[in-house]
Amino acid sequence: MIRPGHVFHRKPSGLLPSAQSAEGVTILDNYGRRYLDASGGAVVVNLGHARPEIARAVMEQLSQGYYFHPTMFTTQVVEDLATSLAAHAPLGISRFYFMTTGSEAVETAIKLARQIQLARGEESRHRLISRWRSYHGLSLGALAATGRTSFRTPFAPMFKDSIHIPPPYCLRCSYGLEPESCGLRCAEALEEEILNLGPETVSAFLGETVSGATLAVYPPPKGYWPKIREICDRYGVLLILDEVMSGMGRTGKWFASEHYGISPDLVTLGKGLSGGALPLSAVGVQEEHYSLVVETGGFVHGGTFSHHPACAAAGLAAVKILENEDLVQRARDKGEILGAKLEHALSDHPHVGDIRGLGMMWGVELVKEKETLKPFDRSALVLEMVWEKLFSDGVILYKSLGLAGKDGEGLVVAPPFVINEPEMDMLVSALKGALNHVLGV
Repeated sequence: MIRPGHVFHRKPSGLLPSAQSAEGVTILDNYGRRYLDASGGAVVVNLGHARPEIARAVMEQLSQGYYFHPTMFTTQVVEDLATSLAAHAPLGISRFYFMTTGSEAVETAIKLARQIQLARGEESRHRLISRWRSYHGLSLGALAATGRTSFRTPFAPMFKDSIHIPPPYCLRCSYGLEPESCGLRCAEALEEEILNLGPETVSAFLGETVSGATLAVYPPPKGYWPKIREICDRYGVLLILDEVMSGMGRTGKWFASEHYGISPDLVTLGKGLSGGALPLSAVGVQEEHYSLVVETGGFVHGGTFSHHPACAAAGLAAVKILENEDLVQRARDKGEILGAKLEHALSDHPHVGDIRGLGMMWGVELVKEKETLKPFDRSALVLEMVWEKLFSDGVILYKSLGLAGKDGEGLVVAPPFVINEPEMDMLVSALKGALNHVLGV
């Protein structure tokens, strides 16, 4: 069915309800139905819907002026946001370049890494290595780095030098090894690929600090990122961490890299950076890299709406809320409660293969056979049926596809940090009920 009207919808078939208003963890539609938003949309609404502090900050900035070209003017709100982020960033990350989407941030980081290598005199370093079963965005450059096959296939002929290694996905290890004895084989794959390509040709390695949309939230083993950092340093390869989903307190730390005790060369932020109020993303970079690029002619990059003051006002207000309400710590504490509730309700379910997460970022992997972890065939559309049942019951989660290549599916549970325990109980009960309803348990 083709929907009437003139909007090219992201979901063009069928009829969507119209969202009328929202507050906290609740969305109200045009039929008067209420939804518990247990994924913050696409893991965006970290602070709760319709925060008046963010709305006031944006309106105040708009009343003072809403567009100043970023090569002609700076604005105090952009300066203040960068300073606030630097105060919480991993060691050495001190400069922030602001864009509007996560895809833009990823492409900005890839380009900036190349310019850092040029500024070092490393002109042959142009290749980017990323990982299979990853998600970095849907613009062409970000999609080339993305490792989700279903998204890549239609555009594969357009990609150039698209290089991927296996992800740190112990549940379905690409090498058939066990975590206790594998020696972090998935990290060693990076060194092998660098040597195969020639270290002098590799610019950067890009990875999600905590795998999100394609692996239904999968934190890597503790030693993974330190080993990746060491390999990058050994061969002069820059490390780009994608924290578009996992940053800004989502994992119970300001930056997910804090869990692993490392600092990247560049880091991307987005989604929750503005609390979802306005499109805002950022690339953070080490001071030494920033200085080197500036001293050698500057960054050949830009965007009409980069460094936008109203978006920055939303971001600055969001940072203040995180600070004033101690929401990063609360995300950590509440996340432990949420994880325990999911484990208690679903760990014995015959079609739940795994439950994992950090802070307020959890994943529930669905399987056809629990013991073998055999996934459902995608043609069965099990995930879609479970999601539709949840949605009809007034609970919103985020779908994750491609966990086992073509097959494999899960649900991301990532509510706003302001969710309370009765609301957690509601979402967990609804999820269990939807699984039982669809799968006949």
